[in-house]
Amino acid sequence: METKEKNTVNRGEFLRSLGLSTSALMAFYCMGTTLSSCSTKDDDPAPATPTTPGGTAAVTGTTMGSGINFNIDLNAYKAKDLKKEGEFDIFGDTIVIATANKKYVALSKACTHQGTTVNYRSASNDILCPNHGSQFKLDGTVQKGPAASPLTVFKTTLSADGNSLNVKA
Repeated sequence: METKEKNTVNRGEFLRSLGLSTSALMAFYCMGTTLSSCSTKDDDPAPATPTTPGGTAAVTGTTMGSGINFNIDLNAYKAKDLKKEGEFDIFGDTIVIATANKKYVALSKACTHQGTTVNYRSASNDILCPNHGSQFKLDGTVQKGPAASPLTVFKTTLSADGNSLNVKA
């Protein structure tokens, strides 16, 4: 008895083989009324909360919008690097930076020029927008344009045991 080898192709490979671009694929997914991959903002589910392998939430609270108020478990695998000076991470609409002497800075992550997500540069101790080169100081002020407006600064409070950080608008 002869066996035939089964050829399998995943969905993305199949659609790319048809010559469809990423834009065409997104349009295809968004057009379907029975598909829920593209929905209105009001219908979007809340983003998943990062968790440690044991299931403890790394971040709890509101990380997006005007009511930012969240806690970071600094012992959780996703956030544990934040205990090291010079490290940073993005949580929702916020960039959180571990500075010297166990201090933290939290700012809006979107460059005020065109909304690109900014990055922290530990070597120069500033924030850079990779899109057009805007630079910001850790107090949010513009160091170099084209951005003209400062980043929003959020209040940070480290717990007494140093294991939890609260970020609040």
